[in-house]
Amino acid sequence: MATPPVVTRTVAPLGTFFAFTADTFVAMFKRPFQWREFVQQTWFVASVSLGPAILLGIPFVALVTFQFNLVLVEIGAIDLSGSGSAFATVTQIGPVATTFIIAGASSTAICADIGARRIREELDAMEVLGIDVVQRLVVPRVLATALNAFLLNGVMILIGLGGGYFFAVYLQDASPGQYIDSLTLLVGFDDLVHGELRAVVFGVVGALIGCYRGMTCKAGPRGVGNAVNETVVYTFLALFPINILLTQIPYSLGLV
Repeated sequence: MATPPVVTRTVAPLGTFFAFTADTFVAMFKRPFQWREFVQQTWFVASVSLGPAILLGIPFVALVTFQFNLVLVEIGAIDLSGSGSAFATVTQIGPVATTFIIAGASSTAICADIGARRIREELDAMEVLGIDVVQRLVVPRVLATALNAFLLNGVMILIGLGGGYFFAVYLQDASPGQYIDSLTLLVGFDDLVHGELRAVVFGVVGALIGCYRGMTCKAGPRGVGNAVNETVVYTFLALFPINILLTQIPYSLGLV
């Protein structure tokens, strides 16, 4: 019995993506490593991500923390606002906000860059010259995005804790000393490491999707535009289930 065309169109690209992912991880251990490309892409990804991260972090992270503090005010526990801010920001809000940035800015920028090279036939020229495109272009972008995701998550955490401090101390009459003392009441270093590792995974997955769609986009500017739009959707669809999975596994194993 022949496989329905709809199933083939759905499954075949998924299988190709996993093969592309495997090739990327294999290429990470090949020498020479493209340090110059890595540094350039680290700066490029940071330049397109830092601004949106700050603009998203202030209203999203800080205001969510502020709303949480309103609940503490109602029950007379505003002095524990530091623990609530730290727990919410480190374990969920920071990584989730990082997901938004990776999907909306970093992955799309990578897809547009690779896609533009594809329609200009630069990738074909590199292959003709015997250059491994995955090693030369994909690996530096994946590692650069992972590094930026790691740093962006730290930025989100700082914004959340700083915003929580401002709202709790200056608007809700909490004690500055008690806010700071309660920061480590519910979270520890292992929670911070867990959140940062999740951010790194988000960066790797987002970059892989962006590179894959850029390298497989159709010819012409319209093809690149469609690939960029699809990258946003695919990255969100991938990162949110991964976030849920990575959140539950350590708790199920009793690691955190």
